[in-house]
Amino acid sequence: MTLPASPLVSNAGLATHAPHAANALRRSLFALGRPALTVLPGLLMASSVAASAYLVRRLPGMTTLSPLILAILIGTALHNLVGTPALAKPGIGFSLRRLLRFGIILLGFQLTISQVIEVGSRGFLIIAATLAATFLFTVWMGRLLGVDRKLAQLIAAGTSICGASAVIATNTVTNARDEDVAYAVACVTVFGSVAMFTYPLLPGLLHLDPHAFGLWTGASVHEIAQVVAAAFQDGKAAGEFGTIAKLSRVMLLAPVVIALGLLAARNPEKNDPASTSARPPMPWFVLGFLAVVGLNSLIAVPSPDKALIATVTTFLLSVALAAMGLETDIRELRAKGLRPALLGTLAFIFIASFSFTLVKLFG
Repeated sequence: MTLPASPLVSNAGLATHAPHAANALRRSLFALGRPALTVLPGLLMASSVAASAYLVRRLPGMTTLSPLILAILIGTALHNLVGTPALAKPGIGFSLRRLLRFGIILLGFQLTISQVIEVGSRGFLIIAATLAATFLFTVWMGRLLGVDRKLAQLIAAGTSICGASAVIATNTVTNARDEDVAYAVACVTVFGSVAMFTYPLLPGLLHLDPHAFGLWTGASVHEIAQVVAAAFQDGKAAGEFGTIAKLSRVMLLAPVVIALGLLAARNPEKNDPASTSARPPMPWFVLGFLAVVGLNSLIAVPSPDKALIATVTTFLLSVALAAMGLETDIRELRAKGLRPALLGTLAFIFIASFSFTLVKLFG
């Protein structure tokens, strides 16, 4: 016959095991908190650089530069002048991966299906044809010039799609070095800025009405901010249509990155074996971007909320680019020489002239 356990025996057992349970719980909580503590220094450092980019942007003559560009410039300067502490490395990696992908997903709130429809089938075909032709031309020309294939793809994406955002999104599947990313961002920034200042001088000379000028600007200028700055110089109609055309072009970021991911998975000999085997052929964050575009098309998000989301998106991408700058060595940038810069120049000339021809013929 089994006797029931005495309360004294039960309490003694609890007293014996309680310290062990408490110690196990403390170890578990510490194990969970340790990754967060490891990430925190680098995350704070990259965030501080991004915040300083916003402050620098308030200075006279700096307002035309986006926080993304200033963040990578400040981060690169800090890394090469002072150095990035080893303690910050995990947080910088976190910013380059997690925050970057989340920021790209949030970009979907800047676009709706109705905006794409507003561009019209002819306008959208001009944008898509320009993007595809520019990307292929840049990669082909990069091969002729002897530019590294991954760097050529980054310059191609930044020129043909949406500047720095496209460069860092494309790098999630090309897996290029941080110096390649910095070089590509520099290229699209320089030539996007050239377009921003020169395009407003050309509508009269090239006989472009506001609709045609907006379409040309949206189809060929690199960054969204640069498109807005250039297109609105020709009036409200040109500015609004140029912005919508550019956002439609941004939507094509998703299929381009997916296609590059599939190519990387099918051609592992051309990529780093470790990164190719570990990376899914279809980047999940791109599907998230498309899902957000669909959600934004179905649900009317209040303007104040959209403005807040846009601010958060820009800051997250700025943190990611600041982290990239904190890992960029200028000596390795110099070692690449002038060939990538020549490639960026030729890509800029091609996208401007090709899109202009299509706009004049079919726009």
